[in-house]
Amino acid sequence: MRIRRPLTVGAAVVAVLVLVGLLLAPDEVRRLSPAAFLRIPIDLLVGLGLMLVLPPKARRIAVPVVGGLLGVLVVLKILSLGFSTVLNRPFDPVADWAFLGSGATYLRLANGRTIEIVAIIGAVGLGLLVLALAVVAFRNLAKVSVAHRTPAAVVLGVLAVGWVVFAITGAQLVTTVPVAARDGYDRVRQVDEGIKDQREFVATLKSDRFRDVPGDRLLTGLRGKDVVVAIIESYGRTALDRPELAPQIDQVLADGTARLAHAGYAARSGFLTSPVVGGGSWLADSTLLSGLWVNNQQRYTTLTHSDRLTLTWAFTKTGGRAVAVMPATVGDFTEAGFFGYDQVYAAKDLAYKGPLYAFAMMPDQYTLSQFQQRERAKTARPPVLAVIPLISSHAPWEPVATLRDWDKVGDGSTFEEKSGAGDSADLVIQRDPARLRADYRTAITYSLETLISYVETYGDDNLVLVFLGDHQPAPAVTGPDAGHDVPITIVARDRTVLDRTASWGWTDGLRPAADAPVWPMDQFRDRFLTAFS
Repeated sequence: MRIRRPLTVGAAVVAVLVLVGLLLAPDEVRRLSPAAFLRIPIDLLVGLGLMLVLPPKARRIAVPVVGGLLGVLVVLKILSLGFSTVLNRPFDPVADWAFLGSGATYLRLANGRTIEIVAIIGAVGLGLLVLALAVVAFRNLAKVSVAHRTPAAVVLGVLAVGWVVFAITGAQLVTTVPVAARDGYDRVRQVDEGIKDQREFVATLKSDRFRDVPGDRLLTGLRGKDVVVAIIESYGRTALDRPELAPQIDQVLADGTARLAHAGYAARSGFLTSPVVGGGSWLADSTLLSGLWVNNQQRYTTLTHSDRLTLTWAFTKTGGRAVAVMPATVGDFTEAGFFGYDQVYAAKDLAYKGPLYAFAMMPDQYTLSQFQQRERAKTARPPVLAVIPLISSHAPWEPVATLRDWDKVGDGSTFEEKSGAGDSADLVIQRDPARLRADYRTAITYSLETLISYVETYGDDNLVLVFLGDHQPAPAVTGPDAGHDVPITIVARDRTVLDRTASWGWTDGLRPAADAPVWPMDQFRDRFLTAFS
């Protein structure tokens, strides 16, 4: 009995501290600091005030309800802190639930099914534990408040007045973290803004100046050309700007520019601003191809149920063939019809027999080799536009394959075994920052060298390569406030192709200059169609 009571009191204190601490915390990791916790949580004040005025019977019902609601706010706060660690933004309760499924898929592919199941069970268990702690903590706070009603009312009144003053003045001890905390209101507002955003996006979908353009007037400047759109996972502006990364990657791009020039190719480069950071590649890809800003799953779902003209559909309207080579797609790609693909090569279709690398997948060289064999090596075929996400630079950025002779790629079984594949203990968020950036640099370097080598080996007068990043890597690599910009490059041997891009103002070569133009990614479709139609 002597031991049980202190333990009970201690557990109650811990529950209260956890509840209050998370209600006070900002919703992004980069804003965390001791001063950021000096806030007044109006949600908790309202809940405790309600306990003071309710009769005992109603209070018994209200305690678990209010405690549960506060627990939901705390769970959403934890999700937001996790999202900001990887995606550099808070969790959106309307549009972001799909990312949880994507995160589970990432764990399965990178670390195995067991780790995925353990993580899901752990996340659900943690959520339930937080909800229970919130109810227990609020019950104890309510009990103390009711037992000392007068002083509790005075304290709550003073805090409420303070909250109003800080809310009116917008006071902040930490930038963008208001002292007057209002998690409940902010979550309701997020839902309202999500509904409003949906209506606005639907209205935007109805306006498309290229939808009804006949095929004989589309992409006339690319007649007879094979267009490869290679999307390098996590190839962000950070790769060119950050001191630990830029020298080696700049050297690869400089050497690649010289090598391709020797083979008769020219290139121009600029920047696009991606709608996402750290993840959500499918949102960036659909933004690029559709010409609409797709920054959440709600927009993506709406888009892919529409008749929007994508770049791939535009190419097929000219009599060409559109294909997607998707080595990270482990199931059916149900949106293929919307994008207008004649063929989708998912992971199972590529029949890779080699060792697993980063993201527990095939190396980029194998992906490009399969595309070459299955599409461009054919005779008597129409021109092809291929969208190819290259995933060797996907987190966790190691291990990475070594570039080999293209005629030795085969079914992938000759690729060398690499230690570290599927190492569940080596998650990105746990790795030493210096090692993490070194691994990222190595992975980006490999993807770039593979593309350059592909053009040297298989390029001809009819190849047009567009390669770009889908988004910046996670903040663990970029550091805070790195932005959303990604490099983009167009490569061609036929100079008339690049002549059509002269007005873009892009930098000659594979490396965009620091002052190269920066377009929002949703502008690319229209600019590309305008330049080549």
